[in-house]
Amino acid sequence: MGSVLALSSGPGHQNWPFSTDPPPSRWDTHPAHWDNPPRWERRDGRLPNPGSFHSLHRSCKDVFPQQIEGVKMIINKTLSSFFKVSHTLHLSAVSPSYYRFHVEHLQSDDYSKDKDAPALIGEMDSSGSLNAHSLLHLTERVRARAVFQTQQSQFVTWQFETEYRGNDFTAAVTVANPDVLRESVILVAHFLQSVSSGLVLGGELVYHRGRAEEGGILTLAGQYSRPNWVATLNAGKGGAHASYYHRANKQIQVGVEFEASTRTQETTASFGYQMELPEANMVFRGMVNSRCIIGGVLEKRLSPLPATLIMGAFVNHRGDKLQVGLGVNVG
Repeated sequence: MGSVLALSSGPGHQNWPFSTDPPPSRWDTHPAHWDNPPRWERRDGRLPNPGSFHSLHRSCKDVFPQQIEGVKMIINKTLSSFFKVSHTLHLSAVSPSYYRFHVEHLQSDDYSKDKDAPALIGEMDSSGSLNAHSLLHLTERVRARAVFQTQQSQFVTWQFETEYRGNDFTAAVTVANPDVLRESVILVAHFLQSVSSGLVLGGELVYHRGRAEEGGILTLAGQYSRPNWVATLNAGKGGAHASYYHRANKQIQVGVEFEASTRTQETTASFGYQMELPEANMVFRGMVNSRCIIGGVLEKRLSPLPATLIMGAFVNHRGDKLQVGLGVNVG
């Protein structure tokens, strides 16, 4: 499942178009308020908090279009200031169709950048798989996260994460799938340090222990940012992941990614862009990569209706494949 796979920030773009992996859950990555620097970020000339390790490549990845195939309808409903639900129906001829029920219980959080920080999140789909996600701000600087995932009747993920944010650094420890009987566990440690106002350095250590194998992977990370662009690099034994994000103006953003994996012996270069047309209530995202995949997704706000129309298409010229998707997001 996504959360365990996301523990290691090694290269390998998750859920490329035409991949056989199922689409991730809506909460499979950290919410925006979890990754962004908190409200107590220093603005008096001292070094700021670098944020979360998971958000190093977020600016670039947000420019790329998300995979869409088949017909999808999402209905969001706010029942109260503390309770939100959504229904997702996806019909596909390529992957299994499904229905997914999503619920969020919100709480007021003085330490979060958002007024309503998700405290408990749950999902269940038509196959019987259940996902549970908890986000808690224990103190102003300490955050805790717990994830449980089942695949039908089997547990596949149980993960616990604790993060501490200092004035100019962030440290986090994650324990995934601890099993005393099988003597297996996955430990992940993250550390980021602000060296200057624009430079952040850090690393990730992933340790896996099982009956048949034991090993660890060290990945070093660096990020340099200016007001209009961000350059990020992760490099380690598992490969390398580099990204560059640039905001040309208020309407146009571009991103470039390069990923190399020593495990699969593959490299991929990708270019993505986002164009916003506020007067037309439209956002278009496009991408092209070295795998000869070209795609784009158009989002059109259907004012005055509380709905968004989503249309997307991806073409794999090397594999002679085409994916077309249509979706409606209500609420």
